[in-house]
Amino acid sequence: MSTAVVLDALDLAALLCSRVCHDLISPAGAIVNGLEVMEDKGSDEETKTFALDLIKKSATQASAKLQFCRLAFGAAGSAGAQIELGDAEKVARGLLEDGKTTLVWNLPRALVAKNRAKLLLNMLLVASGTIPRGGTLMAEPMSEGYQVSARGLNARLGPTTADLLAGSPAEPVNAHAIQPVYTGILARDCGLAITARIQADTVVVTAC
Repeated sequence: MSTAVVLDALDLAALLCSRVCHDLISPAGAIVNGLEVMEDKGSDEETKTFALDLIKKSATQASAKLQFCRLAFGAAGSAGAQIELGDAEKVARGLLEDGKTTLVWNLPRALVAKNRAKLLLNMLLVASGTIPRGGTLMAEPMSEGYQVSARGLNARLGPTTADLLAGSPAEPVNAHAIQPVYTGILARDCGLAITARIQADTVVVTAC
């Protein structure tokens, strides 16, 4: 039988930092590669133009990831602070709408407790991971919480995701698994129960 996951503050912080660093390594590495090409005296103009485009695209991706992570994982103000859902929508679109995925945001602009905004953003991350080929993400309000649906080709819910969200994984938590674990922690801090299920080509993550 699985037992509730126990992570001390240092382990949780370390795993979340590993997650953020993993997300930033790719665009940061691409920027470095692009700069090396630009500095190579043997590169022709076409190659340099390609490298410059790569640098611009990667810098935009890195900025979007950092802005998202600042709200989704960061302190986002002092204890008891509130976050405007419009700001959450902006960073979510910047990160998730990549040409393959469309975000449908059916939530009104409102100030909410910061952990509720962080919960919503993390639910979007969990849901987006279930449609690797892209599709549609939909964020909607519920009576007490939120529902995020992910619809796309070959949408799939990982076999351990529900347990990780519930805080009862069968195996030790690593940096890859920390995302749903942290999402579950946020849900419980908000006094909500979080679940994930798959219906045909749609994965539904609910906190209520």
